[in-house]
Amino acid sequence: MNWTELIKAEVEHEYKATNGLLDLVDNDRLDWKPSTGQNWMTMGQLLKHLTASCGSACRGFVTGEWGTPEDGGMAGPAAELPTVGSVAEAKRLLAEDRQLTLNTLAQAGEDRLANEMSAAPWNPTKVLLGYQCLQMAKHLSSHKSQLFYYLKLQGKPVHTGHLWGG
Repeated sequence: MNWTELIKAEVEHEYKATNGLLDLVDNDRLDWKPSTGQNWMTMGQLLKHLTASCGSACRGFVTGEWGTPEDGGMAGPAAELPTVGSVAEAKRLLAEDRQLTLNTLAQAGEDRLANEMSAAPWNPTKVLLGYQCLQMAKHLSSHKSQLFYYLKLQGKPVHTGHLWGG
């Protein structure tokens, strides 16, 4: 298995499971956030961030185009993060981010993924481009898990199969 195949397999799984969890989100709960603690994203902010957790960051590593916080990236306190207006918007944006991920992997090509060193704006340590892109799939997975627990805290009947896309 090469980097392209590995990353594609991982992102396809994560996007499918995330899309399934989006089916359980209620449009009238987009302002909801956990009641204890601080600096939590609202459900709508989390959905917006999910839709930019992989593809736009992979694009940043491959092309140097990092986008803006309005695109859904994390910058600053949760209260300042953008949100989605509906679950349908989140599903559309997630599908676009999936396609961006796949297009960006194709643009990079296996040779670059396997041999080019790349640093993130948040960490100057250079590692393989393929590893950076794989980490963005893990970033999506991390926020997918956050969505799972948001739904669980709302009393939704979620189970392990939802988390893993079963």
